Amino acid sequence: MSVISRIAPPKEACAHCGAPVAPPAQYCCEGCEAAHGLVAGMGLDAFYRRRSAADGALRPETVPPVPLAGAAVAEGLGLWRLDLMVSGLRCGACVWLVEQALAAEPDMLSARAALTTRRLTLRWRGEQARAEEFAALLARLGFRAVPFSPACLRAADDAEMRSLVRALGIAAFGAMNVMLVSVAVWVGEDMGAETRALMHWLAALIGLPTIALAGLPFYRSALAALRAWRTNMDVAISLGVLATAAMSLSEAWRNGPFTWFDGATTLLALLLAGRLLDRTARGRAGRAVAELIALQDGTVRRLNGEGRAMDVPAGAVLAGDRILLAAGERLRLDAVLEGTPGLFDLAATTGESLPRPIAVGEALLAGAINMGGPAVLRVTAAAAEGSLAATARLLEQAAEIRGRFVTLADKAARLYVPTVLVVATATFLGWWLWAGLGWQAALVPAVAALIVTCPCGLAIAVPAVQVVTVGALFRRGVLVTSPTALERLAEVDRVVLDKTGTLTTGTPRLLPGDWTPEVLRAAAGLARGSRHPLARALLAACPDAPLRTDATEHPGQGMTACNARLGSARFCGVTEAGSDPTLWFTEAGSAPVAFRFADTLRPDAREAVAALRALGLPVEILSGDAPGAVAKVARELGIETWEGGAIPEAKLAHVAELRLAGQRPLMVGDGINDAGALALAHAAVAAPGAQDIAQGAADLALRGEALMALPEAIHAARRAQCLAKQNITFSLAYNLVAVPAAVAGLVTPLGAAAVMASSSLIVILNALRAERPARWTR
Repeated sequence: MSVISRIAPPKEACAHCGAPVAPPAQYCCEGCEAAHGLVAGMGLDAFYRRRSAADGALRPETVPPVPLAGAAVAEGLGLWRLDLMVSGLRCGACVWLVEQALAAEPDMLSARAALTTRRLTLRWRGEQARAEEFAALLARLGFRAVPFSPACLRAADDAEMRSLVRALGIAAFGAMNVMLVSVAVWVGEDMGAETRALMHWLAALIGLPTIALAGLPFYRSALAALRAWRTNMDVAISLGVLATAAMSLSEAWRNGPFTWFDGATTLLALLLAGRLLDRTARGRAGRAVAELIALQDGTVRRLNGEGRAMDVPAGAVLAGDRILLAAGERLRLDAVLEGTPGLFDLAATTGESLPRPIAVGEALLAGAINMGGPAVLRVTAAAAEGSLAATARLLEQAAEIRGRFVTLADKAARLYVPTVLVVATATFLGWWLWAGLGWQAALVPAVAALIVTCPCGLAIAVPAVQVVTVGALFRRGVLVTSPTALERLAEVDRVVLDKTGTLTTGTPRLLPGDWTPEVLRAAAGLARGSRHPLARALLAACPDAPLRTDATEHPGQGMTACNARLGSARFCGVTEAGSDPTLWFTEAGSAPVAFRFADTLRPDAREAVAALRALGLPVEILSGDAPGAVAKVARELGIETWEGGAIPEAKLAHVAELRLAGQRPLMVGDGINDAGALALAHAAVAAPGAQDIAQGAADLALRGEALMALPEAIHAARRAQCLAKQNITFSLAYNLVAVPAAVAGLVTPLGAAAVMASSSLIVILNALRAERPARWTR
């Protein structure tokens, strides 16, 4: 944040919300006066120095607060929790004000707000009705709160998206129609003055409303920046568009040879398309958190004191409650297994490639899937305090960190935009005051300078490269989900790979062994009645094996049918053990037969690791699978640095250590257990077949089965960064030549528009070079 943005609002702005006021008034309304007094009375007036913008968003509303007490959830005797969605959160200072104001309330235990999702979580001791007092406090400060839900978050995001889509539709419609009129003027050299005037006013009739309505997203952003005594790219874009419209209107009034309504409307359409793509990508972080919350928003079957099961919301379940989990159901809360041992698929939570038996009293994290019979569990943490909630908070924090990443275009705009404004103003004043021209005549070279320096080329320098690169990667099976993904991916200096589902396929395959087709058929017939992944793999090796109707499954152990057994070595009475996952088959009068399996490497895993090293990137494995299995994969791929048995917290800590050491790691994973590390890494990639949560936490997602897409994406990101720098350099160099000519009056507004358009064309043509595939792509 710049020093300028920290100062208090000017005297002509409301002291609380920053809206314009007429001196000597200090506030725009009684609500802002009361809110300012409240903030000062609580000793929180540092908020006005912290905030990065003052755009009127904090003006208190006249509507009463929404009743919230009924949405509060009891966490214990006299303990309450309430999740709210707060409108008006625009910057970190707003979050600070909300948290500090609520923390000062009696009985408040914690108040935590997230800027990305606008979610506020309150925990207090006392009466449930205190929720209404908290809502009233937020309303007096200028914030409005409603009960939080993923649907509520999606509705807010959808409203913003609809606004951008509407503006883009208006701009595109206006640009196409203005262009039809403008073409007639361009080619109509023998056109009479009356006909040309008619064409000009038709263009104005279509173009002016289009510019006024479609440009609102840029005008609002520019106005907010100027109110906070800052400049951004939208300031230069707004001035360029409005100046072009004003000059075109002047030319239409005097029936000049040309107008430029077509250029202004087309520019708005192109920039709005880029803004829409950017907003779509930024919504991924919020949706990832919403998906985690939605995982806990369903119902669970809670057991009462008499052992009867009742369906209740997951958020209403407290630590110590007992729940019933059906076969094949996903666990929504952290819990401990009770009753009888079970079999659970922990791939999403620990990364283990195969389900494993869980003993009575063993802890399970939310996200595990029950692969055995119905299981009774005792909840160890409420939804708001469990592992999924912790992961959601981590994703929110990571989104804020990534949101502060300064892009290449923003860095250039910091110097470029003020320079443009100074040049245009100096040109006008120079011709008017020094050269003695009238203000109308002095406005012509000033507008020409503003048009020629309009940051069209700079504004599309980076987006054009990104759009081409994103499209090329999509056709190669890589989905880019973050607006700053390519820039951060180009900066990574180390690759951290998960094993199961990333380097390997995540599905076991039967290895060759000493058995007859008849024995394989008999064992596969038993396996047909089981959902265990090893049983599924055995059946895949003999898909025509008939089902044993007398088969019985023993969860976590194996299958029995008459005198035949299929399962673990202990279940089948075998003492021999090996490092590979194994199913044993025994039948009366026959020796035990071992069916061994392996989680095979992806076909291009070796080639992908070699390509990553060719890019100068050290590679390591960080997996939650057994150390022996991880070591085997590391040996096969020639990777020296590896770690097995890593729980989600350990993965997170390892990535944090790398970042503290000054490195910029790339994390590649596919499960809930990888979400924390994916969110914290400098850049993150979701492996093929990754779960939705992992994809939401990542910057890129590999959609196909080829792992070679990973080094190709890194290579493409580096090339995109190089092309973007070339485009920015060209845009700046072009201005060094064009601006002096415009300032000297040698370039007319028409010539300025033509030069500006040609520079944009060159930038786009250079961006198309990002289509070229990587050198190792076949």
